[in-house]
Amino acid sequence: MKFKIPFLDLARFPEELKNSLREKFSEMLDKGLFSGGNEVFKFENKLALYQKTPFAVACANGTDALEIALRVLKIGQGDEVIVPAISWVSTAEAVCLVGAKPIFIDVDLSGLMDISKLDLVITSRTKAIIPVHLYGQMVDMPSIMQFVKNKPIKVIEDAAQAFGSHLKGRPAGTWGDIGCLSFYPSKNLGALGEAGALISQNPTFETELRAYINHGQLLRDEHFLVGKNARMDSLQASFLNVLFECFEEWQQNRSYLAEVYWESLKDMAWLNLPRKTLNGTYNFHLFTIQTAFRNQLKDFLNNAGIQSIIHYPTPIPKMKPYFDSITYPNAERICNEILSLPLNPWLTENEVNYICEVIKKFNPNLSS
Repeated sequence: MKFKIPFLDLARFPEELKNSLREKFSEMLDKGLFSGGNEVFKFENKLALYQKTPFAVACANGTDALEIALRVLKIGQGDEVIVPAISWVSTAEAVCLVGAKPIFIDVDLSGLMDISKLDLVITSRTKAIIPVHLYGQMVDMPSIMQFVKNKPIKVIEDAAQAFGSHLKGRPAGTWGDIGCLSFYPSKNLGALGEAGALISQNPTFETELRAYINHGQLLRDEHFLVGKNARMDSLQASFLNVLFECFEEWQQNRSYLAEVYWESLKDMAWLNLPRKTLNGTYNFHLFTIQTAFRNQLKDFLNNAGIQSIIHYPTPIPKMKPYFDSITYPNAERICNEILSLPLNPWLTENEVNYICEVIKKFNPNLSS
């Protein structure tokens, strides 16, 4: 179905930007260098500067970033890693890939890891916690870091959806031992294919991180650990370098449109809007609403030509590969009620106003 307002249409890139990307592709084609090289180094330097970290290591995608972070922190067979019950599956998947066991914890009503429940799931085998900054909203990282203080527990931030989010002036991904980023095309800063990165405030991790993404070597044919092929290719780095120049303007657009949603929908009693953060900024990666009438509203929007998405329909511990018999009340409720409305830099204010007007016409009393 062709939607009047799609959830995300990357073909809406401004023509000037498309031309810049075409020029960059031609430049890379003429250079003939498609692995490594200056574009990757340039992107890593830009990223480290923006994130206020001593280094950044570009990699193939956000999932590889999580797996490599776990390996560098020596998490493996017999270890347990605490992860939230709601996230994209990569968070738990990476834990399993290194041989460790994901231990799920319920979330709060915003979908973020419920820190008050950490004491209930920690054991002598707990070696790491992976807080997920879901939808771009940040977990209370000061409380997480206080919890692990004087404990042999590492913190890996899953900031795949949170590039551009800050808490008390610190960017997402810079609070824990290692931060993992994704530049999948739908992200706030997205490549034209797969891409990710690892960052840390601890410079001693850099050598191993660089080796792990490149078959365990820093110099060709000098392998000192078992790594993998997880390099970011030069073409994606070059596109990200072009797109990085637009990032702050895009963030301002997202923020403005999110405010339109908030102001227009704040009086809808049957609708829960994402919270406004007090001690930081959230990057408006997704504008998620919650309602007991989610499925009916989704159909109503669909009939009006508006595409909405469910992020996510099933808690990870209720999926077959990760199934457990524990109940996660908040996660299960959110998965039944969550709905993401279109929010991206190429939407117009008129389109957002139209979405809000359609929602206001929805009558939940007729949907019971």
